[in-house]
Amino acid sequence: MLFCRTCLPYFFCITILLGVSSRLTAEPVVLDLWPDGVPASGQKAEPSEEVRTNKNEILRITNVTQPQMTVYRPDDPNGAAVLVCPGGGYNILAYEHEGTDVCEFLTQHGVTAILLKYRVPSPRECALQDAQRALGLIHHHAEEWGIDPRRIGMLGFSAGGHLTVMTCLHGSERTYSMDESFDVKDPTPSFAIPVYPAYLVERGTEGPLLTDVIVKDSSPPLCLVHAADDPWTASGSFLLAVECKKHGVPCEVHVFAKGGHGFGMKEKGLPVDTWPHRVIEWMDSMGYLTGSGSN
Repeated sequence: MLFCRTCLPYFFCITILLGVSSRLTAEPVVLDLWPDGVPASGQKAEPSEEVRTNKNEILRITNVTQPQMTVYRPDDPNGAAVLVCPGGGYNILAYEHEGTDVCEFLTQHGVTAILLKYRVPSPRECALQDAQRALGLIHHHAEEWGIDPRRIGMLGFSAGGHLTVMTCLHGSERTYSMDESFDVKDPTPSFAIPVYPAYLVERGTEGPLLTDVIVKDSSPPLCLVHAADDPWTASGSFLLAVECKKHGVPCEVHVFAKGGHGFGMKEKGLPVDTWPHRVIEWMDSMGYLTGSGSN
């Protein structure tokens, strides 16, 4: 349903998303990120199309030209919110085991989970625009959704982990015209959880960090998750943690001996399966679940 600006301060398309996951605590809602038009990107104007493959029953979504965010609200929200970014090499989105399944887990712990369907395939700049806009919308709806604006985090996998890092380090740098009805001046998340982030170092090397990975004293706290046998080397996470240490930015690193790449919420019968619980423990220890660590 569309609303004109004369009816509401801003308009958006809200859709009740039925049948995505009966295990989630409440029916989610979907918001278009760019109701006034998606920023020009050179992307082909093709409709989004969902493709389910037989390999490992992984839902892959591609040709996303109208990015959206889906909001999953817990029965008993604790004020924390996390923007979840699936991976897929900026070509597809692994939408279940790195998306809806993660949102289900977070809502079970009282966290409002927002699943980002960012543009793919497209330049990385477009994904960053979508993340910046999504974070702005979360801030605008914080009171309505029972979210503490000081506890809005981000969690991403692989390419989505890279997007999470870039949003943390370059969140206030814009390549589109801001709209005060949707955006906020600085959408940098309060904290972030990059899970096996890619593109931090040149592939096939153990470092150094690429030149756009620039940690500042003001960068948000991180909890990094990786597997030592990941072809996208865990050195990227280690080196990012070292930079955080240099700048006094709180950072926790979990590197599991086995797990490979792309495990997400799929259980392998290995210690790596416990990573979501380690993340919740970290969030709790930092005060993000209770607000006790907020400034």
